[in-house]
Amino acid sequence: MPDNEATARIRINQLLDKAGWRLLPENGLPENVQFELGVSIDRSELDAMGEDFESVSKGFVDFLLLDDLGRPLVVLEAKSSGKHPLVGKEQARTYAKSLDCRFVLLSNGNMHFFWDLELGNPYPIRAFPTPESVGSFEKRQIPDPKRLVNEDVKCDYITRTQMYEYDKQAGWINESERENFKRANNLRFLRPYQVNAVRSIQRAADEGKDRFLFEMATGTGKTLTAAAIIKLMLRTGNALRVLFLVDRIELENQAKKAFDDYLGTDYTTTVYKEDREGWRRADIVVTTVQSLLVNNKYADLFSPTDFDFVISDEAHRSISGSARDVFDYFVGYKLGLTATPKDYIRNVQSGDDSIHDPREMERRQLLDTYRTFGCESGQPTFRYSLIDGVKDGVLINPTVVDARTDISTQLISDQGFMVAFTDEDGEDTTAVMKRRHFERRFFSDATNRRYCRVFLDNALRDPISGEIGKSIIFAVSQNHASKLTNILNEYAHQMFPTRYRSDFAVQVTSIVPNAQQYTINFANNNLMGSGNIIDTYLTSKARVCVTVGMMTTGYDCPDILNLGLMRPIFSPTDFIQIKGRGTRLHDFRDQAIEAYLKEGSPNAKKTEYKLIDFFGNCEYFENEFNYDEVIELPRISGEPEGPNGGDGVATRQIIFNYIGEDELHTLKEEHIGSGGMKIDRMFFNRFADTATQDETLRKAVENEAWDEARDHVINEIFEKPEDFFNLAKLRQALSIDRRVTIREILEHVFGKIERLKTRDEMLEDEFAAFLARREPEDAAAVPVIKAYFKAYAVDGEFRNIIDAGTIGLLATNPGFSFDDFRQLPSEYRESVPEYIKDYVSLNQFV
Repeated sequence: MPDNEATARIRINQLLDKAGWRLLPENGLPENVQFELGVSIDRSELDAMGEDFESVSKGFVDFLLLDDLGRPLVVLEAKSSGKHPLVGKEQARTYAKSLDCRFVLLSNGNMHFFWDLELGNPYPIRAFPTPESVGSFEKRQIPDPKRLVNEDVKCDYITRTQMYEYDKQAGWINESERENFKRANNLRFLRPYQVNAVRSIQRAADEGKDRFLFEMATGTGKTLTAAAIIKLMLRTGNALRVLFLVDRIELENQAKKAFDDYLGTDYTTTVYKEDREGWRRADIVVTTVQSLLVNNKYADLFSPTDFDFVISDEAHRSISGSARDVFDYFVGYKLGLTATPKDYIRNVQSGDDSIHDPREMERRQLLDTYRTFGCESGQPTFRYSLIDGVKDGVLINPTVVDARTDISTQLISDQGFMVAFTDEDGEDTTAVMKRRHFERRFFSDATNRRYCRVFLDNALRDPISGEIGKSIIFAVSQNHASKLTNILNEYAHQMFPTRYRSDFAVQVTSIVPNAQQYTINFANNNLMGSGNIIDTYLTSKARVCVTVGMMTTGYDCPDILNLGLMRPIFSPTDFIQIKGRGTRLHDFRDQAIEAYLKEGSPNAKKTEYKLIDFFGNCEYFENEFNYDEVIELPRISGEPEGPNGGDGVATRQIIFNYIGEDELHTLKEEHIGSGGMKIDRMFFNRFADTATQDETLRKAVENEAWDEARDHVINEIFEKPEDFFNLAKLRQALSIDRRVTIREILEHVFGKIERLKTRDEMLEDEFAAFLARREPEDAAAVPVIKAYFKAYAVDGEFRNIIDAGTIGLLATNPGFSFDDFRQLPSEYRESVPEYIKDYVSLNQFV
């Protein structure tokens, strides 16, 4: 035996021993590893092996691993360290079939592959599976992707069992009783886009994929969707146990509670706390990536086959760096969940292999996320954006309050804020401070006080109690958070004497004891107590949490009404995550006990939240942030910073305390419409860049050769790797309420039209053209003529009624009633339909 093969065998022996396989009798138990076992080979199988197989009818299994009853369980084929383990694949399969083994291990001592012959291909593993793990793996039903693909998934998939049992017991019941049962038992139904998300997994699995990535905006129900997919995997036998990875401790119990609520009737969930037997009894195990990384716990205490399905929440974070080792350790299906889109990631300078610049780290994490989950094209398995959520009425956009003081206005400007001081040598000198220096090198108590005052004066109020709405304020640092918390409590005492007693604002940062519990209590409306004004209304006594980064991702608190950005933000990821804390819908009446509701309560549904921005962050990401900038190498410590920041001189760090006053400079409020912010519209911008750089397309547009331009886009730009543009995705990104054409898109991209009109704007144009030809004698009749014109143009059912002359049916028509028709001048009853049929293209309104 060559030395390198001997070395491989020794290494394999060590790995088997570490995984708990007995090479010798131990503690009264026989060995469960056999060496060089002779195996008779069927002649037809021998011929299929080709020249590389032994030229005899009996082969020798390198290692045969046995189950508790001494039966063959795993064939382990060993190769020398200089050979790839997969060269022994067919040889091992032949041995396994001869011994009626379902499992194969392939190893050269350094690289290892686990192969379930019933499942698919060999899968790379980092450690050998334990006997218990493979034994339980064998006992489950053979995974069948076809069952996964063919499973019927509808909106009641999560609650189907409970509703079926209730309907069976209750017999024939009215729908209101059924709705009461659903509410009383907190049953959750999948929304249409969540059903589509689950079905996208089924389609991908049908294509042979086992890695998936969901890009879903904050507040769109990633956890509920994950629960449905977990049920799909467990119910169809394609997973026996699921690992759900989160990136922060406070999210463990949050996830467990959610899975208990959604799946508790059928499956058990546990949070991993080193209770080996406890987690083995569970169907779903929730834990942080960090807890498995400590002392390589994931490799020492778990086997690669212990989990058949691994879900990584906030995937762009939880698979970065060494956390990736945890994710890759386990075999089976993998799903990544993220709220962070790839569209805005920046490029990196050619040849730059640095990982020190945080922006480059962010870029790499996002790209790596897509590759890890089998989405090299840059298109996730399923995407549902903030714009989609707002359009469907499941999320809300913010009302942005842009508030700047005299000082912050200068800090934000290109010139910066000039400070004058006497240095340690007694010389008068100056320095320029920019936004990134605030609360790091430039300190101003007056500015912090002005921020807090403006925040309190402009914050949305709780619609039931009238208090300052529940809020999160994001500070620069933990020390800054302490300052802001103290100032807010001081002002709250002045505004509401004796009501809060320094509990109005609470610092929630990592140095504060019980900070994680504070985040939970705030969401549960009992932080520092509850029911400040109305005893029967459950809302947190503490109204504001001041944090730095603890409450940015994965924090679910739907009754948040205000977010305060008292720090500059430079990362698009951070900005998306922070503003996502307020996008969820909420009905505040859900927090009032029944006795209060009986007295009557106002309509208290959350329809907006305020993003109170003190550093122009919204403007920065809308107008200034260069999403296509090539990131430069970070400067060497001590060198002057380049054009992206710094003072331009290599000087010692200057700390400056400003002791003057600071007044409010500007205060602007803007509600963000359904089109969202630029950061939410980046997909269309990327298409625009691609189109305008295409010389052939540019010439076709200039010559108004629209058929040629359309064909070029379809054949040369659509469905290409990297972006996979298509018309449906562009329409979705534009968020226009009609089916825009490729020509319209190109006219907009190349500047021939300023913007794409909405359906109503185009209807107004068409009606104006009609009116220019047939202006009524009575101007008072114009509104009803317009309503008739629009209804006929966009409502197919209404058109059928008018064309068929069945006017009586208008009595139940919600858009244009029978009474409206009677008020319509008789000459327009036929002229409007005739004009629309002759001159108006109805396809533009679809």
